[in-house]
Amino acid sequence: MKFTLIICTYLRSQPLLQLLQSVQKQSLYPTEILIIDGSTNRETEKMLHENHFVNLSYFLVPPTHRGLTKQRNYGLDKVKATSDIIAFLDDDTELLPDYFEELISTFASDEAITGVGGVALNENSWSLIQPDVTYDSHRYIQFEGYVYKEGQRNVVRNYLGLQSHLGPGKMPDYSHGKTCGFPLNDKTYEVDLLIGMSFAFLKKVVDSLRFSTYFEGYGLYEDTDFSIRALQFGKNVINTKLQLKHFHHPSGRPNHYKYGKMVVRNGWYVWRTKNPKPLVGDQLKWHAITILLTIIRFSNTFTTTKRKEAFAEATGRAMGWLTLLFNKPQ
Repeated sequence: MKFTLIICTYLRSQPLLQLLQSVQKQSLYPTEILIIDGSTNRETEKMLHENHFVNLSYFLVPPTHRGLTKQRNYGLDKVKATSDIIAFLDDDTELLPDYFEELISTFASDEAITGVGGVALNENSWSLIQPDVTYDSHRYIQFEGYVYKEGQRNVVRNYLGLQSHLGPGKMPDYSHGKTCGFPLNDKTYEVDLLIGMSFAFLKKVVDSLRFSTYFEGYGLYEDTDFSIRALQFGKNVINTKLQLKHFHHPSGRPNHYKYGKMVVRNGWYVWRTKNPKPLVGDQLKWHAITILLTIIRFSNTFTTTKRKEAFAEATGRAMGWLTLLFNKPQ
């Protein structure tokens, strides 16, 4: 299979260089690499002139095409017609050497698979269950011989009966799913949602769909929206052997107030994309969880060292929820 790698970047020349160096070490190399740069300076372009990468094409987009979703769509318009698979990676990731070999083999394993996602090793918190340890079901998830320690927000949700009844990667009718991911057990799992740091689709999917321009700028949850709409073509799966590292580089991110507001408003948008006519019970549950998470984030003002950030995000979440009363996303 011929495959294209699209990397959208913004003011991250050094993290991008580290990613491309990990691409160079792959056992299977991309047919083409498209760098879609929304930077306001020439540092990324300069870095690419100083470092040669095979099959790479660079595009510095005009201001009207800046922003993750616009840049993704810009890149899709540049893909060669002969490409079979389109892979996306965040510019602050690094790949294990067999990443693309695993990606292609996953698609080849089942013709019903049209979307594939990977896992970040440095974010995976699963561990093997210890036979002599008792795990509180409110504080731990047990799954296929592994255990995951829940964070504060999910512990509270468990006690209040607001946790998802579905497995990881699945979106319940009230949208707020499990965020624990999967253990590194070399298995592949069918999911609803793929994560934009590491996902790929058959070309027939991106020939019919584009990323929604509702998600402007930072584009929070644009990957969720696209994954949901891609389900009409086949199955989305996460292969736990498809591994990389994700470093969450701080540059290019919105301020905490804007982020908090996006969490709620964009979260509402993807919920209604998956479930456009929710039952009353699902509506009440979505709002209850949203308010609960806002309160927990506000409490972090007193329980963490990053008090200003926590307060700003909690304020953004509260304002985002209030605006839904009179100005819902379209």
